[in-house]
Amino acid sequence: MTILLIMLLITGFSLVMGLRKRKPQFLLIPILSLLLYFIVQIALVPAPFFETIKFIFSLS
Repeated sequence: MTILLIMLLITGFSLVMGLRKRKPQFLLIPILSLLLYFIVQIALVPAPFFETIKFIFSLS
């Protein structure tokens, strides 16, 4: 639940800043933070990293 709130805060902050400053670079922040969260969650799996990636995306 806390991750959801953090992601909502990051998204709200970047949306407000992107609209206020009129710089679209702020809109990349939520996407990058979500990507970073997924990478960290994949890295926490006890299996080897590339085998986990193959399992998630069925690349065998």
